[in-house]
Amino acid sequence: MKHRVPVLIATLFAVAASSVYADDKPSQQSRSQSKMSIEKSAFGKTEAGEEASLFTCTNKNGLVLKLTDFGASVVALETPDRRGKFANVNLGFDVVRGYEGKHPYYGSTVGRFANRIARGKFNLDGEEYTLAANNGPNHLHGGLKGFNRVMWKAEQVKTANEVGVRFTYLSPDGEEGYPGNMNVTALYTLNNDDELRMEFTATTDKPTVVNLTNHNYWNLGGAFSGTIRDHLLMVAADKYISVDETLIPTGEFAEVKGTPLDFTSTKPIGKELEKIKADPVGYDHCFVLRNQDGDLVLAARAKDPDTGRVMEVYTTQPGIQLYTGNFLTGADAERGAKQHDAFCLETQHYPDSPNQKTFPSTVLRPGETYKQTTVHKFYAE
Repeated sequence: MKHRVPVLIATLFAVAASSVYADDKPSQQSRSQSKMSIEKSAFGKTEAGEEASLFTCTNKNGLVLKLTDFGASVVALETPDRRGKFANVNLGFDVVRGYEGKHPYYGSTVGRFANRIARGKFNLDGEEYTLAANNGPNHLHGGLKGFNRVMWKAEQVKTANEVGVRFTYLSPDGEEGYPGNMNVTALYTLNNDDELRMEFTATTDKPTVVNLTNHNYWNLGGAFSGTIRDHLLMVAADKYISVDETLIPTGEFAEVKGTPLDFTSTKPIGKELEKIKADPVGYDHCFVLRNQDGDLVLAARAKDPDTGRVMEVYTTQPGIQLYTGNFLTGADAERGAKQHDAFCLETQHYPDSPNQKTFPSTVLRPGETYKQTTVHKFYAE
């Protein structure tokens, strides 16, 4: 999604003696004989002096998921290519200080409201609420200090088929302008079917709005390995949400057919990317998924033709935002990633839903439970 980020001091991201991004340990042979495990280690101190933790989760096939409790963020996901060589395919940082910088939401759990709310205002039950305008005239991803900038409580999870972490956070009434005390859970697990599963739930004591997602940046050729223009992509959507110049929906569901947004058949991400009339050029669009019933179904499929790595995305959500890292500049705050070096597939409700009466509701009331599930399945071919 559309972000501008300043340059930070490079030393914030100095690599620790044993990098969390190293993909040469354990050996390929030992990975094929892996046992399910989860290990907790230090991930550095925040500017406020809080101790952040890194959770390294390994499934029986040797895939590795790394998580941190700062921002309930995915740090890395290591998966094999067609030759069995493992590499991390998710952009992130080696130490917690990277996640404190004004980075482009690498791996973050985003909320209370993912995507944009027009003019940072919405009306609920006759009362108007004002939020931070942190993206031009609009509110983006929960505001100045969204869920990606807070420390979550973490509980390790291990069952016969999966390992992961259950993160919880209490968002107090009035935080970033949102009403209600909201209890949020973000459960991230890696199972033995080579799936990264994300389950988000929330409850509130006052009527509020909520739209949670994860903001992983993917490069199936390997994180920070170069452009994703040659990645092949399919999106299960015949329509997309038309937006104005500030990326706020006009209310129209436009047909993808005959436009550069037509991913109904698999094509390279970069094939028609230059035809997108945007500054900078690239995709930053919310697609209207065919499934609107809340079932867990296939939403998108991406493949790196060079390595053979494939990622399928399944979700219960009505929309998916494709963002091609248009605003990545190679800055230290982005760990050197350049424009179009990664892509995001953010499963979510539609942008500006609180102000769009024809969109599926994002209102959460006392006694109700918000829930969304998204699964990323990995394999090679």
